[in-house]
Formats: sequence, structure tokens, C-alpha cells
Amino acid sequence: MKDYILKNGKVYNSQSRCFEKQNIVVSRGKIAAMAAGIEKEGITEIDLEGMILSPGLIDMHTHIYPLCGSSEDTLPMIDGEAHMFQNGVTTAVDAGSCGCKDFFDFKDRFIDKSKLRILAFINIAHGGMVSLASELEPQNFYVETAAAIAKEIKEVVGVKTAHYHVGKPFDEEHPAWASVDAAVRAGELAGKPVMADVQPYLPGRSYEELILRRLRPGDIHTHVYAQQFHILNEKNEIQEFMLEARKRGTLFDLGHGAGSFWFRNAIPAYEQGFYPDTLSTDLYLHNVNGPAYGLLNVMSKYLNIGMPLEEVLYRTTARPAEIIGHPELGKLEVGMDADISVLKVKEGNFGFADSGNARMQGKQMLECMLTIRAGEFVYNPMAYGMPDWKNAPESYRIAPGVIEL
Repeated sequence: MKDYILKNGKVYNSQSRCFEKQNIVVSRGKIAAMAAGIEKEGITEIDLEGMILSPGLIDMHTHIYPLCGSSEDTLPMIDGEAHMFQNGVTTAVDAGSCGCKDFFDFKDRFIDKSKLRILAFINIAHGGMVSLASELEPQNFYVETAAAIAKEIKEVVGVKTAHYHVGKPFDEEHPAWASVDAAVRAGELAGKPVMADVQPYLPGRSYEELILRRLRPGDIHTHVYAQQFHILNEKNEIQEFMLEARKRGTLFDLGHGAGSFWFRNAIPAYEQGFYPDTLSTDLYLHNVNGPAYGLLNVMSKYLNIGMPLEEVLYRTTARPAEIIGHPELGKLEVGMDADISVLKVKEGNFGFADSGNARMQGKQMLECMLTIRAGEFVYNPMAYGMPDWKNAPESYRIAPGVIEL
């Protein structure tokens, strides 16, 4: 479909965080016009009455290097297009699946060829999550090489550290902060942020030190509502060091994952005004069928926790776009790629699970009705823009390869 107009939907303005009644004209993959009541003759009309039109959603924490997961020493990952488009995601940020050893294979075979826009944090460990053992040894932290790739390759948005020395005592060869310090050095050399997935271990490695002293302003701690982070005190109040860290510029990503989102942390934090900067899935094979499922499920959880839809969308559009240094991706404007998520808020009785197998009852669920990437309908369960089969063109009735005598 070359040119079309999306009519009668509520368009989300991520800059003002409000909805506007607008029509959107798409031509040759770009947004050609946006205005209330605008019409365009001679092109396909798509009636989206009752739907929400958002900038294409951004999932800032995913694992989508499909070759990663072939042995017990790898994190089993997913195919990006298969799981992102059905959740309205047009930009997926891979969070450290590859280090410098495999990054160019990832780029050549997937990033450069996918319809899904794929950006990435490069893992400070040479083997990345293709070889989880490589994340445990400081000699595998290739600071200069990771920094050079992050600086030169436009799809690399930062540096990731994860899984370093989990469950083992620290020693001279394995300093407590080796991976974080290496990632920060690489981030400084590249001029890009760090995303940290770090288990607190005492003595030697506390959560407070991570977010108050080791990470820089603009760096990201992911999995903020996981059970191992004592973000609440004994009175179930937000710890003062959390507020101090936010004030100094530490950013907090949800990063749901299989084990990193607990209602007992997230809901009290929300009720006290401590919100995540970004909502993301940490999607990989072991959580795609629960408890993360996909970005819309994570967004729906926050919708039912009480976050207004405008704020839920902000944390999956403009805010992650700003954090990763691509503000153009989080908004709808004339001249930009037509990356658009068409969503519906379903009303009813729904259940939501966290990582501890606890349940939250909800009344609303977000559903993707159409995903548009660079003007193309890449997920279209409602068959928008297609003719009724009875009125389809003559070519519809001819089987390919059949010669009529």
C-alpha cells in the first residue's frame, strides 16, 4: 500500500503527553500530513474510530539475537519480528546479547536485514550472553574494543554489563565492581550511557553504591523492581537513597524479565510517586510465555496499577527515545518514518502475574490492532486496507502457476 490516510483515531502527542483528534496521511513510508479533519482524495482510507495512534513503541530491554541460545551457556533468545510487531513495537533495543566477538554477525545478519528497527547496547564482556561464562571473568571485559564499536556503529546506543560473578565471593582477580567500572569506562570513551544488571552482594557490592556512586547521571539501572533490590525500607517506604539517586540523574528501567518484576516492590513504589523512567520487557525465550509476555502486557500492568495511559505511552515512546539518544523515534511528525502503533484499550476482568507468581486483578488490557513500520503494515490482524473477498480484484481468483486454457 503506497499512500493512505488514517482517520478518526486519537493521536498520542508524546511531547505534550496528551491525545489529539487528528488524521494522518502516509505517503511512501513517511508521514506526509497530520491535522484535524484533513482529507486526501484518491488514496486508501483506514477508519480507526475508537483507536489510539501512538508513535511506534520502543522496548528498551530485549534479547533478539536468535543464534544466541544454542547451548546451556547461552541466554535463549527470540526472533524480534515475531514477537515485537504484535506488541506494537517498531524499535527494539537489544540489551547486551552480544559483545564485540559476535556483534558484527548480529549486525550483518539481523540488524541490517530486519524490518524491525533494532538498536543495541553492546556487552562489555567479549562473548556477551552468547557465552554467559564470559561475563564472569574480568579478562573478558574489552573496554577499548567495545567503546570503539559503540562510537562508530550508529545502531549501538550504549554499553551493557550483566550477570558478573553472581553467587561467588569476590577476590583479587574478581573485584566487586570490575564489570560496572569497565562498562562505565567504555561508556565514557564512547560518549554513551551504560545499562547495568548487577546483583547486590555484601560485603563489597551494595545497591546504594551502584546507583549513587558507580553509575553516572544518565546511566541506567535495569530490573529496579526485582526482589533483590531493597528499594523499600522496613516501613514499606521508598528508601531515601532511591530519591537521592534519581535526583543525581540515575535512570531506572523496569526490565520485567522472568524474575525481575514484583508487585510487592512496584506497587508501593508507584503509590509513593516513584515511577520507572522506562517500561520494558527483558524479553527472551524463558519469559515470552509468561510472566513478561510482551510490552503491551507490561504496559497493561501499569495501566491497572494506576498510571494514566498518557504516562504509560510516554515511558514507551518519548522517554526511552531520549535516553538512548534517538529523540526522533518517540514522536509523530511530518517528514518522519511512519512508525505507528494502533492500540485499543479493552475493558473487562483481567489477571496479571508478576515474577513471584502473584496475581493482580485489573479492568483494562491494551491490545495491538495494527503496527506500521516505515509505512508498511507489518502486523494487521484486523485486515485494515484490504478489500472484502467478494470484491477482490480478478487476480485474487487465479491460483499462481495455473494456466487457463
